[in-house]
Amino acid sequence: MASLLPLVLVLFGCGSGDTPDSPVGEGPGFGHQPLGELAGGELLSGEVPVLITNARIVDGSGAEARSGEVLLADGRIAAVMFEDAGEPDERTRDLLDRDDMYRIDAGGKVLAPGFIDAHAHGNPLSTPDFDNFLHMGVTTISLGQDGRSPEGGPVAAWMDQVDESGTGVHILHFIGHGTVRDRVGAPPVTGLEPQVLEQMQQVIADAMRDGSFGLSTGTEYNPGYHADAEELAAIARPVAEYGGLVMSHIRSEDDDLVEAAIEELAEQGRRSGARVHVSHIKIVYGKGQERAEEVLAVLHRAREDGVEITADLYPYAASFTGIGIVFPDWAMPPNDFDSVRTHRRDDLREFLRDRVMLRNGPEATLFGTKPWAGMTLAEVADSLGKPFEDVLIDDIPPGSASAAYFVMNEDVIRRFLLDPLVMVSSDGSPTMRHPRGYGSFAKIIRQYVMEEGVLSLEEAVHKMTGLTASTLGLDDPERVELPRGLIREGFAADLVVFDPEQVRDRATFEEPHRLAEGMSWVFVDGVPVIAEGARQPVNPAGVIRRQVAVQP
Repeated sequence: MASLLPLVLVLFGCGSGDTPDSPVGEGPGFGHQPLGELAGGELLSGEVPVLITNARIVDGSGAEARSGEVLLADGRIAAVMFEDAGEPDERTRDLLDRDDMYRIDAGGKVLAPGFIDAHAHGNPLSTPDFDNFLHMGVTTISLGQDGRSPEGGPVAAWMDQVDESGTGVHILHFIGHGTVRDRVGAPPVTGLEPQVLEQMQQVIADAMRDGSFGLSTGTEYNPGYHADAEELAAIARPVAEYGGLVMSHIRSEDDDLVEAAIEELAEQGRRSGARVHVSHIKIVYGKGQERAEEVLAVLHRAREDGVEITADLYPYAASFTGIGIVFPDWAMPPNDFDSVRTHRRDDLREFLRDRVMLRNGPEATLFGTKPWAGMTLAEVADSLGKPFEDVLIDDIPPGSASAAYFVMNEDVIRRFLLDPLVMVSSDGSPTMRHPRGYGSFAKIIRQYVMEEGVLSLEEAVHKMTGLTASTLGLDDPERVELPRGLIREGFAADLVVFDPEQVRDRATFEEPHRLAEGMSWVFVDGVPVIAEGARQPVNPAGVIRRQVAVQP
């Protein structure tokens, strides 16, 4: 057993989706116990206390980093000891005297809470490892986004399945509005009957009681775009009743419509009493810091009006979604596309030509699904020998492909990042052909902290941990079994150790599945899922269930 852990470090150094040139990581020094001196199985089980010394602690609150040590035991942070805080108390000294303790000398590296992804995608039953997230330092992800959630029936049964399987990262569940509509057999129309709305409210309330963190909507997508103000208010009321969060891919992110779309979400919160959240905030073809400030002003006015509204973003100037995003509503369900293609072809050609050109032209659409993966719309059109609008109508209609769209502006992203209401997400998954799923959190550190200085390291970590945790309710011991998002005694032992100078996002649009590098250690509930930069053969996580507490 004594040699088990070094062996698994070699055997499991590359996670799924990794490439042969992926880094193994240089690892920190190791105090008085070299790796493997303890039985590997015990360390990977989380049964062995771990003391991380000589660390630069960035605690997730936004406070200035401090030097110190952190003790992990039984899946929790057992003690936090800062160098400038004097001698530890008697209880802590007793903990430090344990003979079975494993010590890691961080060598002055950063010790931070595990990062929390406010908006992610993936299927934990088919891709449970989530190596893409772990190598970025992400230990918790939020699934069930954009109005679609993964369960095929009762939420509790799905959660139990995920727990039985085990996952590399913790999972938060949001029930999808579109999924709920499908569950109750709601017709694809605007203006649902009261009894249908009541059925939907019951499904959402059941999910909240089962442990969901809230509801997601995708009002730019089918069937979400059928929802009127009455429906949006109705579906948010059970979320408000249980203190959850409504996350929304808003009705439009286009420059001329984004403010109205955010106002619609704010009104949903106003009418229902629910907290609301803008998913992956962006301004499609909007440019400049001043434009970003105009959009942010909508959030802040809503806050002043009593609506609890927040937002997240991913740090890339290209979005990723289905090709249906460029088609008009009148060519989408419940309308028959074949009929539109036959009887309104000229109108459709004109719309698509104008829409795509407004979105920076066919060169700015990069397909991520076969058989066109890696080709731009312009390249596909050239290969088929016809105009791109005819390609979309005849060869790549709605529902047939997904693509990256280079339609955003770096100055807007930088200004959004500075706002205190905006946190970090990836909007990515293990399989999506967009680098955000493998690079977002590492890119924040590399580009916006180390290279450009847009954020301090403490601010960036806060936007990836404490701010997200407080928005989701993960830091509230009355809402979750173990609070997360901060380095505090009693919080879950989800932690990352890294040298900011060494953190790199390696994924590109050409090679979107290259793992990030720079995380020396990643702990999930006190278990080292990454040790010395290498993924370990253990998935200790599962679904975090939100504790039920009806609001007064």
